[in-house]
Amino acid sequence: MSAHCNHHTPAAHTLQNPARYRRVLWVALVVNAAMFAVEVLGSMGSGSLALLADSVDFAGDAMNYGLSLAVLGAALSWRARAAQLKAVSMLGFGLYVLGSALWSLWHGDAPNAVTMGLVGVLALLANVGVAWLLYAYRDGDANMRSVWLCSRNDAIGNVAVMLAALGVFGTGSAWPDLLVATLMALLALHGAWQVLRQAGGELAGHSQGHDHSHDHSHAHTHDHHH
Repeated sequence: MSAHCNHHTPAAHTLQNPARYRRVLWVALVVNAAMFAVEVLGSMGSGSLALLADSVDFAGDAMNYGLSLAVLGAALSWRARAAQLKAVSMLGFGLYVLGSALWSLWHGDAPNAVTMGLVGVLALLANVGVAWLLYAYRDGDANMRSVWLCSRNDAIGNVAVMLAALGVFGTGSAWPDLLVATLMALLALHGAWQVLRQAGGELAGHSQGHDHSHDHSHAHTHDHHH
């Protein structure tokens, strides 16, 4: 669901304290990258695809913060290209999870519910911690709606994993895990597609604006010569 919340990087000149903002982004990046690794390992250890699908969120968020750091103060066209790169990565990951879910329908066993639940709780704590950090060190309030929506969507994903763990524990079957994994993968694909469309629109608008300003300056020079 992090594909829905492409972290909006403010322009460098609007930041009151760019160094502090950069430090906060680094902490958020490290926490999300670490939780991505934890959920992938947890998925491998427990056999849970819901955990793997939730790890897509952490991967997406880590990419968001990494790209925010890389393009802090960069031109809009570079920010849009960075968003396209992230969206393509998310599409690939989402398709992999969907494919794995289909394969597991016929070949998979019930995952370990206890591992699923424990990692789900840890993931929720990590997301709440990052949300608090971003809120406490916010630089202006322009990003707060985006941060709130991202944090809420991530938390919903973590709770869905915990509910899937309860379902697996109660039924002894894999279907609650596969159902949650499929829904989360579809949401990731939908979000990534939206980001691709938005970034494509921004690049098209940027190139048109650039052409228009170029034509305008050319016409102005031509008039001046006459």
